[in-house]
Amino acid sequence: MTKFPDGFLWGGATAANQLEGGYQDGGKGLSIADALPGGPDRFKIVQQPDFDWTIDEQRYTYPNHTGIDHYHRFKEDIALFAEMGFKCYRFSIAWSRIFPQGDELEPNEAGLKFYDAVIAECLKYKIEPVITISHYEMPLNLAKLYGGWANKRLITFYERFARTVLTRYHDQVSYWMTFNEINSAAHFPVMSQGLVPANGANQKQNIFQAWHNQFVAGAMAVKIGHELDPHLQVGCMLLFATTYSYNANPVNQLATIQQNQDFNYFCGDVQIRGEYPAYTNRLMRQYGFTFNDLNWNDEELALLKANPVDYIGFSYYMSAAVEVTAEQETVAGNLLGGVKNPFLKASDWGWQIDPVGLRIALNELYDRYQKPLFIVENGLGAVDQIDAQHQVDDDYRIDYLREHIEAMAGAIGDGVDLIGYTPWGCIDLVSASTGQMSKRYGFIYVDLDDAGQGTLDRYRKKSFGWYQTVIKSNGEQL
Repeated sequence: MTKFPDGFLWGGATAANQLEGGYQDGGKGLSIADALPGGPDRFKIVQQPDFDWTIDEQRYTYPNHTGIDHYHRFKEDIALFAEMGFKCYRFSIAWSRIFPQGDELEPNEAGLKFYDAVIAECLKYKIEPVITISHYEMPLNLAKLYGGWANKRLITFYERFARTVLTRYHDQVSYWMTFNEINSAAHFPVMSQGLVPANGANQKQNIFQAWHNQFVAGAMAVKIGHELDPHLQVGCMLLFATTYSYNANPVNQLATIQQNQDFNYFCGDVQIRGEYPAYTNRLMRQYGFTFNDLNWNDEELALLKANPVDYIGFSYYMSAAVEVTAEQETVAGNLLGGVKNPFLKASDWGWQIDPVGLRIALNELYDRYQKPLFIVENGLGAVDQIDAQHQVDDDYRIDYLREHIEAMAGAIGDGVDLIGYTPWGCIDLVSASTGQMSKRYGFIYVDLDDAGQGTLDRYRKKSFGWYQTVIKSNGEQL
């Protein structure tokens, strides 16, 4: 097997809104994640026409309010990451901790001091922080008062937020990402854009306008980062699902190319190449508008061109198959499903497991863009059983990760420039798609159930020791 390069960044990934809790501590304001109900129906609830971000604790639970109490236990958690041997730790900064309403002129110092402490704790163990500036949350006020990212005023608010954290931490943090899974808004704009039906989520033009505003804001973050330190690495972050045609029917082949363009590549093409791709109007016309119907100007396009991202962060959990000529059995997935692939098995939540698809994804992305790649999410959501001795034998997770790491090694042998790997939810946390604790990804078990009951005690799973060996051997012992 191809060896991983020296200095390869092994680690794990989390998001502030899914693990921190402390949702009103330290001057933090409410975020859109704080208003998302828990449970597997959360997306159905937020897609109702009367959903208006009201927090109704009589009808719903809100697991993000507590998370796993990382806000108060981050030192314990980071010590466990260090015990595994993490070289890096990907986490996000909660926008509403720094600007509680989002539109303030001055940041909340208490929120900044919290991240001072988190970063210091990482560096104490020589763990490289990898920070997502905006990960599926924004101050709730920006969604309710301003209408989310479809409003161009959010560019200014994000720029202020990004400038604040980049200025404060650029000498301690080398790797940054602008927006988490930015392309996910194609299917669910609530988390990444703050759009629900009540403020325009059902009109595709609003989603594309929101994307444009995010592209401009992200380019500003790249510009700010490079002005602070030309060597700073500011990347984008995409949700990537390797996509196959179900068969050799040319109609399905064309549909597969177009789905790849529409979902896997559009947001990347703009942020990585610095300009809108040739197929932009083809993509928009299917929804009844063109690029010229959006609110943009030449200065914004020049900003995009001058400030492409430095590397490509992406998530990979599953692949998808395309069949447009006949009805086929469908499956669930990471915000998008597809046709059931008869060659693949699936997770407890129906996500099709395809490690070879990761090698394909790495080759496709590197061939297209020729920029360093960073797998910042990958993992298996599963129902873990803990015994009386607090042991979790999660061999199924070990098997999943082993096969995906082998695919990574294969891609490196193919010539792909891969800089790191941070499996998702390295410690159990609240699922973004279902609001559940029972959908577990971590190497560390957290005693908390879907009803919010439990001690919050942490326990090492079998995969903890396995991943420790993987890191120590730089991927040679799997």
